[in-house]
Amino acid sequence: MALMHSKGMPVGNPAPPFSLPGVDGNAWSLDSFADAQLLVVVFTCNHCPYAIASEDRLLEIQSDYESRGVRLVAISSNNAEKYPDDSFDEMKKRAADKAFSFPYLYDESQEVARAYDAVCTPDIFVFDRDRKLVYNGRIDNNWQHPDQVDRQDLRAVLDAALEGRAVEFEHVPSMGCSIKWK
Repeated sequence: MALMHSKGMPVGNPAPPFSLPGVDGNAWSLDSFADAQLLVVVFTCNHCPYAIASEDRLLEIQSDYESRGVRLVAISSNNAEKYPDDSFDEMKKRAADKAFSFPYLYDESQEVARAYDAVCTPDIFVFDRDRKLVYNGRIDNNWQHPDQVDRQDLRAVLDAALEGRAVEFEHVPSMGCSIKWK
């Protein structure tokens, strides 16, 4: 397990377009989320302990913010040949087992991860209504112990962006396992 930190896509960058298959049998694109006030794109996978630790938090965030127009989408870009736990079939099982309330997409070519400059799992990107990046950073300040979290960065960003306020704290990069490149 190689620990990586997000590179930090520059704030203001437009969301790169994508069209990917979802575990639900649908094809999803950036336009599929046109109605979202904020779009949270999460690069993740099935096997990374950091990604696994984030799943319940992301489910809670989707539940808490959905009525406010926030949509999450999870994308796995890992090389499934070398990491079979991250195959599309295993993604389907994981999404069903965890009852994902957001689309879980497969970036087999890894082109989408490269376009976003994603490097780790999870790597979090928040885009505003105009699909300009407002945040690329961590979910909170304690990936291992949710009961010890005292700074919820992603929630603070979502609240600020929904209220039209600037994010007034330094962005701390996401950290996790490296994306498993081909």
